[in-house]
Amino acid sequence: MSRQAIPAIIAAEIACRAEQVMATIALLDDGATVPFIARYRKEATGGLDDIQLRTLDERLTYLRDLETRREAVIKSVSEQGKLTPDLEAKFLKVATKAELEDLYLPFRPKRRTRAEIARENGLGPLAERILADRDVDPAVIAAAYLGEKVPDVKAALDGARDIVAETFAENAVTVGQLREHMRRTGVLRAKVVAGKEAEGAKFSDYFDHSEAWSKAPSHRVLAMLRARNEGVITVDLEVDADDPSLVKRSEAIVAETNGVVQAGKAGEFLAAAARWAWRVKLSNQLTGELMNDARERAEEEAIKVFARNLKDLLLAAPAGARATMGLDPGIRTGVKVAVVDGTGRLLETATVYPFQPRNDVHGAIHTLRSLIAKHGVQLVAIGNGTASRETDRLTADVIGNMPEPRPIKVVVSEAGASIYSASAVASAEMPDVDVSLRGAVSIARRLQDPLAELVKIDPKSIGVGQYQHDVDQYRLAKTLDAVVEDAVNAVGVDLNTASAPLLARVSGLGAHIAEAVVAHRDANGPFASRKQIMKVPRLGEKTFQLCAGFLRVPDGTEPLDASAVHPEAYPVVRRIVAACGRDVRSLIGDKAALKGLDPRKFVDESFGLPTVKDIIAELEKPGRDPRPGFKTATFADGVNEIGDLRPGMVLEGTVTNVAAFGAFVDVGVHQDGLVHVSQIADRFVKDPSDIVKAGDVVQVRVIEVDVPRKRISLTMRKDDGGVPARQPEAKARAGGHKRSPTPTGQDGAGAFGAALAEAMRRR
Repeated sequence: MSRQAIPAIIAAEIACRAEQVMATIALLDDGATVPFIARYRKEATGGLDDIQLRTLDERLTYLRDLETRREAVIKSVSEQGKLTPDLEAKFLKVATKAELEDLYLPFRPKRRTRAEIARENGLGPLAERILADRDVDPAVIAAAYLGEKVPDVKAALDGARDIVAETFAENAVTVGQLREHMRRTGVLRAKVVAGKEAEGAKFSDYFDHSEAWSKAPSHRVLAMLRARNEGVITVDLEVDADDPSLVKRSEAIVAETNGVVQAGKAGEFLAAAARWAWRVKLSNQLTGELMNDARERAEEEAIKVFARNLKDLLLAAPAGARATMGLDPGIRTGVKVAVVDGTGRLLETATVYPFQPRNDVHGAIHTLRSLIAKHGVQLVAIGNGTASRETDRLTADVIGNMPEPRPIKVVVSEAGASIYSASAVASAEMPDVDVSLRGAVSIARRLQDPLAELVKIDPKSIGVGQYQHDVDQYRLAKTLDAVVEDAVNAVGVDLNTASAPLLARVSGLGAHIAEAVVAHRDANGPFASRKQIMKVPRLGEKTFQLCAGFLRVPDGTEPLDASAVHPEAYPVVRRIVAACGRDVRSLIGDKAALKGLDPRKFVDESFGLPTVKDIIAELEKPGRDPRPGFKTATFADGVNEIGDLRPGMVLEGTVTNVAAFGAFVDVGVHQDGLVHVSQIADRFVKDPSDIVKAGDVVQVRVIEVDVPRKRISLTMRKDDGGVPARQPEAKARAGGHKRSPTPTGQDGAGAFGAALAEAMRRR
């Protein structure tokens, strides 16, 4: 393989032509972003979507790193004077980093090994003679190699064995076949450390557990590794555990791949060296490698789950530009209140104390009603932390007797709100607002527009992951950043209202330029057009090209600036307008007129048919939002705590998190329930995300409730006779994404820990 072969390799992996990959690589190398390429360079890439482009970008990095390493390896072997044409061809043929390192192993500079010491003691020729002539008697010929450092025949044979064993262990074919054998037959076995039973009770499912290495799902691998790291269990990879023969298959592989047979006087010596190579060198080496592979495989799946849930959360339905009251519940410290207008601008704050020790219910109701009336509040966002249901009931009393139209109350996730409150971003946005009140502002804004508010928070703090603190933090951050970037650019950003953190996620901008855009806007007033952004310092033609299509300027001087049509394509729109004999403002949104156009008539050398079709579609519905319509779940009256649940109850709830083993659902009792993957549908479901996603409103039935351990088992299946009769009346409105106590598995307890136990029970 060579660098020139990379496009063909990637093309085969993502099912496209090499020419498409080459064009994309050229764009990426020129600084273009994935969102920009996906939307505005379809002719060049042949219409590759953002998922293909992300995969292409990742594989490009891997394969280029592989080529760099390959070149370094070949240079190293050449400098040792050991590079032959045949060996170089083998180096050029391998397709993975693991294969490359296997082949390089005999030539890698290493620490002083027992084999190296034996060679220094003059035993290299003895080992070579035994390998070359299987009819010699090692004990007889060893006598010729005795000396000051080799006092007897046993020492000579031991040294020769060390050299032969190292030779066997550095055979790339041997290592490759053993690795495949271990992957296919290896068993992960976990056992509790004596005396750790009580301390590690949350990991009790793994006190005596075993399963195939190749089939272990990510959540169980990560759970076992965490338990091991906490000293609760031991985890080993067993090989040939079920092989009753005297010579295990792993040892046989070493012998076979090195031409060892029992025949000949040297046969037993070489067979013993093969067993030594396995037990002393290869077993530990490959066990460590496969345990690391299992961890990486589990981390990769966990990161994918987190990314998928984050995308669903970011692209959740916005409630829209309506005056909203945010309530950050608290008991002793009071309920923090913040009212924002339709743009998210803070209007007023307050703190009420309806709960103990003050119990000022009447004062709280009076304050909340006054704020609602004063600011025309249409939505009330209630954080889902401590005292959320009590605050929800208080809000119901507040709005219950108000004249129509009454505000709609919605319970939303407050995950990350406290982190945002103390952040530099919040300090810059609300320098004169107390830290304790900033969380209420965030809760209100995230109901209006989840995407615009959640981008201000580190994605890892949003809490929709699976064992997120146990995975590679660099890979996690890179993946989540890509998710946020794709989500922001899929929706588009209002240039005149977007915060700096939101603008920073726009294609081509970044944090520094985003801050400069906001500073310019504050100093000079709103932008009248996209082009005016060129006046911002350090924002040049290239940056403008990358970001312009994702910025929106409603009611600006150029009507097309409110759409996703890129400024570079405005000449195409002018031709379309001319062909229709209409003014551009009157043509925008006229589906009948636009449907009658033939896109092929507007294709030219710069803009192909895919782009023209996109332009016409955008003119039909300019600035269309890909997010779904706003919808809330309905919680049941009288079901406020886990103790209120009974098997058979049918409830409505909101999906808060989706893992490999099932989905978590908030039914309004401060503890998310688990719909195990086997209970998600009336058919076999391999991946829960094929059926539900974070933010979905679903109907579930309670199967089992374990109050002491805070475990709730739910089902979405209807195959046992349909909906039970015991369905509680549902009146109270709720919605958003409720926080599971441990949705990320941060301490292995709570909903996630319960889910692991449930998943184990249903294996």
